[in-house]
Amino acid sequence: MGSSKLIAAALLPALLALHLQAPTMATAAGNSNLFRDYIGALYNGVTFMDVPVDPRVRFDYILAFVIDYTTATEPPTPTNGRFNVFWQDTVLTPAAIAEVKRRNPNVRVGVSLGGATVSGSPVFFNVTCGIDAWVRNAVESLTGIIQRYGLDGIDIDYEEFQVDPATFAECAGRLVAALKSSGVIRFASIAPYGKADVQRYYRTLWAAHGHAIDYVNFQFYAYGASTTAEKYVSLFDEQMFNYPGANILASFSTAATNTTVPVGTALSACQTLQSQGKLYGIFLWAADHSRNQGFKYETQAQALLANATGY
Repeated sequence: MGSSKLIAAALLPALLALHLQAPTMATAAGNSNLFRDYIGALYNGVTFMDVPVDPRVRFDYILAFVIDYTTATEPPTPTNGRFNVFWQDTVLTPAAIAEVKRRNPNVRVGVSLGGATVSGSPVFFNVTCGIDAWVRNAVESLTGIIQRYGLDGIDIDYEEFQVDPATFAECAGRLVAALKSSGVIRFASIAPYGKADVQRYYRTLWAAHGHAIDYVNFQFYAYGASTTAEKYVSLFDEQMFNYPGANILASFSTAATNTTVPVGTALSACQTLQSQGKLYGIFLWAADHSRNQGFKYETQAQALLANATGY
């Protein structure tokens, strides 16, 4: 990566020192009514109109995903910040986005960057052109996609990395700053989870650029099926220290699996967090899975958030 890599390496010790210094106390963002639902990754035909939208909440759809990988090669390969659409855009079209927003003034639509896999293989955050070039490519390609589809924000969800934490932080942070300063996006979020190596990357990003990031979509469901509601709340408090000052969202998965935190456990934890004044919002992975359940958990989560106060 040439000079950009050298700069990133020089920044790394300072950034790590910053993000490993936990504050003496954490301040909850307070209860709010933000609900977010990922959509479009499974190509099962789920539409925006399928998902119930409670008018009492702020509702963000998050398209899954755009990836800086090729679409014309098999397997797909990294493209240094030149993003392509990988969600089911034959169904979740620009017209569909405009229509759901017209019908629901409380709805915004964003798009998530990265994700876990592409064509069955891991998605890696990879930079071989240098930080400056990656950021230029990303700003240009994402601006085109965001404007073409009428989107409102981005979510950063890389889970595997082939660069150091400082390089990731600089690329992602500068991307968010550029898109916000130009008015292309209104919000940005990140989607870390509890794996220690993943946390190193996102905590480094937060330490350097957290002021530009609006929400932390923390993947609490990834902690496993044995997690209790009490433990879930404890893990939430832990993330308040890891991402000081963040608007952290609780979360659960509606996938049919016995390897993630049960939905009932997560909802019970959300009630406790709300009683403690900490439930800023909830996000679900994902509407694609919820379709087979009649979107009952979207309904339950939104009803809980509709009781939020303090916003």
